[in-house]
Amino acid sequence: MLNLASRIKKRPASFAKALKGQILIMLFQKSSTRTRVSFEAGFSQMGGNAIYLDWEKTNFSLSKIEYEALCLSQNSSILMARLKKHEDILKLAEASSVPVINGCCNKYHPCQILADLLSICEDKGSIKEEILKNIKLTYIGVHNNIANSLMEVALILNIELRLVCPIIPNEILDSEIKTKLLEKNLLKESLDTKEMVKDADYVYTDTWLDLEFFNLAEHAKTKEERIKKMLPYQVNADLMSHSNAKVMHDMPIHLDYEITQDIVESKKSIIFQQAENRIYTQKAILLNLLDL
Repeated sequence: MLNLASRIKKRPASFAKALKGQILIMLFQKSSTRTRVSFEAGFSQMGGNAIYLDWEKTNFSLSKIEYEALCLSQNSSILMARLKKHEDILKLAEASSVPVINGCCNKYHPCQILADLLSICEDKGSIKEEILKNIKLTYIGVHNNIANSLMEVALILNIELRLVCPIIPNEILDSEIKTKLLEKNLLKESLDTKEMVKDADYVYTDTWLDLEFFNLAEHAKTKEERIKKMLPYQVNADLMSHSNAKVMHDMPIHLDYEITQDIVESKKSIIFQQAENRIYTQKAILLNLLDL
């Protein structure tokens, strides 16, 4: 997948007609910038047609997910869904007659992680499994969908993952994958940020509260509590002075909460490379699932 994404990035014209006659339906329940633009632009650049659907402006809010999924899959080549609940992604996939891509849910963010891996490989200068096996990646933040997907890919590729997670919601944590990582001695957990970044190759952080809740009055108390607990774990100049690691973030960024502006814009940051690589890895996902 990563090699295909790299080829697409280097020779986009070679794939300009790869999806001619294909239809992508994009279903959004969660707000989005990068997921929508990268999937829609990517599909169009390869000659296909992408249709955007807002969950609240469709019949998904009225009917069974399975019924609507069956209908959509009869009118498309592939579906991409960015939903609030992982179980709804599963319902969609079970009922659909075409492939379904998890564009993001409360438990996982697999498309982002592929872009992250491509960015790491580019930073290291090569797409080789042995390179990924030898990296040390530290995630600092609330244990969320990014943390779960990092655990999943660490298990697949034997990456050493360090988690600094002062807040671990039980309903989000993928305990099965975590157990397997611990069994393979691939996971370290600590709240000592300076120790966990000291010899890391990459330091990854993310928002402390789901972006659609960040500015809502009903979540103000949760936001205040999380900020108070998480501020000591901010990725800033003081922390990064103890490390030569590159800095990662899946965006959107809440400046001066999980990370400071100077670090986002520093030479250590590969954040915008991660965002750029979304389109190439998602093109690879689409071609792979459509067997084209």
